[in-house]
Parts: sequence; C-alpha cells; structure tokens
Amino acid sequence: MEVHKTEIDGVFTITPHKHGDDRGFLSEVFKRDVLESHGVMNAWDQDNHSYSSERGVVRGLHFQSPPHAQAKLIRVIRGAIYDVAVDIRKNSSTYGRHVGRVLSASNWTQLYMPAGFAHGFCTLEESTEVLYKVSGRYDPKSEGGLLWSDPDLTIDWPIGLSGAIVNARDMAWPTLKHLTSPF
Repeated sequence: MEVHKTEIDGVFTITPHKHGDDRGFLSEVFKRDVLESHGVMNAWDQDNHSYSSERGVVRGLHFQSPPHAQAKLIRVIRGAIYDVAVDIRKNSSTYGRHVGRVLSASNWTQLYMPAGFAHGFCTLEESTEVLYKVSGRYDPKSEGGLLWSDPDLTIDWPIGLSGAIVNARDMAWPTLKHLTSPF
C-alpha cells in the first residue's frame, strides 16, 4: 500500500497493491496499521456506497459539524470521479484551499481526508460507484456544505460548470465567504 502526502496537511492519496493472476486479483484496500503509521487514527463507524448513472453528477461539497464530524476514505469501484476536499478548518494555514484528484476503478487510488474538510465529487463516467468509509455516523442536524461552484474556491471541475447535474440542496449551500465554519 502506497501512501502519499498531498499539498494540504492531513490529506493523503493511497494506492493499494493488487496481487493478481489469470483468475483476477486480491487487494488489501484498507490496512489500519499502515494508515496509523502516517498519523491517520480513525475508528470507522460506517461505510457508504454511492451510485451515479450519468457522467457529470456532482455530489457535495458536504461536511458534518462536531461532535459528528467525519474523516473520510474514498475509493471508486466502477467508473471514475474527480474527488475534492476543501479545508474549512478556521485556524489552518490552508483554509479555503482544496485538493482534487481523479479516483477511478482503473487507477485504484483512494483519497483520505480528516474531519474539517468539505467533500464532494463529480462523476467522469456513466455508471460510477463510490465506496467510502466515514469516522462518524450521519447526523442530519450536523449536516453542512459549501457551494460546489463557488468561484473563490477555484475548483477546476473537469465537467465544467454547465455540464454538471446537481440537486437543489447542493445548489443552496453558502459560498466560503458566507460560511461560518464549525471547525
């Protein structure tokens, strides 16, 4: 398992090794001891599975406020996404900056983000499935978000702004300058 730091402290890309033969492969996609050796200390409470039928579906940017804040470990098992983590930790030197990576079934890369980040993604292929671990259970009263298309975030969504399929809830989140961060 390869673990690499990104340009924002606490966010990592993780690429599990695949061991295969003519029958297929085996991959250890989560290894607590490897992640702990990089300072990732989470007890995972829940696994989520997301399916999007179309290219261009945007989900996010979401977070949960403390005490129900969530760290996340995201991976794609079919298709591809552009995955984004926006730092909303008020005292962070990278507040308002983001990390964006293509995660796909073919590149087998995962993205880890600690609590204190708004998370979202857009699908790059039809019939995309995403699995992700979260370190806290979903609590609707703790739900928050950022407007996915906020120009101040400078996220270069590969689908463009006009090609996005976004639900009404995600269109109603505030911009970063109007967010009162709970972190």
